[in-house]
Amino acid sequence: MSPITFSDSDFQGTDPNQDDPMVITMKVENFAVEKVLIDQGSFVDILYWKTFNKMQMPLVDLTPHNEPVYGFSGERVPTKGYIDLHTTFGEGKQTKTIPIRYLVIDAHTSYKILLGRPSINALGAIVSTPHLAMKFPSSQGDIITVHGDQRATRECYMASLKLPHPPLTTHNIEQSRARTTLAGDDLDPRINSEARLEPVGETRQLPLEQQDRFLQIGTSLPKGEERHIKQVLKQNADLFAWSATDLSGVHPKIAAHRLSIFPSAKPVSQKKRKLGESKRQAAIAKADKLK
Repeated sequence: MSPITFSDSDFQGTDPNQDDPMVITMKVENFAVEKVLIDQGSFVDILYWKTFNKMQMPLVDLTPHNEPVYGFSGERVPTKGYIDLHTTFGEGKQTKTIPIRYLVIDAHTSYKILLGRPSINALGAIVSTPHLAMKFPSSQGDIITVHGDQRATRECYMASLKLPHPPLTTHNIEQSRARTTLAGDDLDPRINSEARLEPVGETRQLPLEQQDRFLQIGTSLPKGEERHIKQVLKQNADLFAWSATDLSGVHPKIAAHRLSIFPSAKPVSQKKRKLGESKRQAAIAKADKLK
């Protein structure tokens, strides 16, 4: 078998500066299915209930399965059963067909199917998200390449923002083996929580060499530990950022902001809105405050 390698020529998307997931099109039985998410963190292969109904599969082909699966943040997801379907990857003569056991789930999602580790391993596939490509050996030993659809990926993301209910976290789905789960706010720092860390006991100020700069340390610290902490803090006082200007040297690889847009998209100019006199004067007054 030829070795599987990736190069810059494997990327066929529109925006090379991306962190998009791998979304492909494949053939399930006699149906071409788009918006298939390749999720290497999932323990199961998932066929969503909407897709199952559109494929007009007879319900008798669905084997009952009552054991639920659990999402990344511990949410319980009931299952409707499982079904074995032949699935074809690739196009033209460069194809490979394998049987996949899909777990059928009714969930709000913008994807049609989620492929996890069982099907990826059965296919013998290697996924490269920087190249948005997936490669695997054919039955003859040559290498087949399936490219991700970057436009479909971003369409799925935009559609997920418009779902009637909060999108179900289907990434990293595992079958339940242990009942210990983590809450979402334990994992996602974006969760808005009023809880803040507070010092235990009383504190006092530790002045630094810089003028008007000080830190807080506990008054109940043992003397030896207090001396050590003071020494470490004062020796590393230059590491603290006291204002946004102190962060001017942060490398873009650590933190950067960019707009995820298509470079080939045509700019659209918004039409000028005509305001009444009172609204126009109010807008001018607000703008003057910003000067």
